[in-house]
Amino acid sequence: MQSITITGSKREIVGKKATKALRNADKVPCVIYGGEKPLHFSADEMSFKKLIYTPNVYTAMIELDGNNYNAIVQDLQFHPVTDKLLHVDFYQLHDDQPVTMNIPVKLEGTSVGVKNGGVLRFPSRKLSITALPKDLPDFINVSIEKLKIGDKILIGDIETENFTFNQPENSVIVQVRIARAAIVDEVEDEEGEEGEEGSEGEGTDTTEESGEKSE
Repeated sequence: MQSITITGSKREIVGKKATKALRNADKVPCVIYGGEKPLHFSADEMSFKKLIYTPNVYTAMIELDGNNYNAIVQDLQFHPVTDKLLHVDFYQLHDDQPVTMNIPVKLEGTSVGVKNGGVLRFPSRKLSITALPKDLPDFINVSIEKLKIGDKILIGDIETENFTFNQPENSVIVQVRIARAAIVDEVEDEEGEEGEEGSEGEGTDTTEESGEKSE
């Protein structure tokens, strides 16, 4: 998995007053968990742009006073009105310890069913997996070229080697459904056929009745 570097400075003083001063200086208070003890630091707000404001997922290489810490984002806090980033919690990665992350799904190809008028439904745009840090993928690639109308791809259909999914195997990743307009057209066609049959029958009865009266 690709990594974004965050250069920060350790925080010696932790408290509301110090935190407010950091935010006024456009710095974000942060904590790294998962080591011997939590590490408090701050970093420029702009340095989080590529890490957070993106549909992709990255690990973070945090540089603090000459030491590097490989980590992932664990929690984010934003201002409820301005959406300004207020705080970031990281979790330190260790080579021999599995980690759980939500990985984006990347669809490959164009579905046969979509070409034939079907609608692509994509409910699982990210999937939770567990893997060692070195085995974390950037994307989970799913080929949809052979999907016909009515077909679906489930978690259990995806082959995995170095990671495991944390959702049930019958969870739907993507499927192709018949378009609602096609269903409406089909219903209208059936109703039209029934109406035509009824009209023909009514016409015959009228003729017969006319014949009897003429006799």
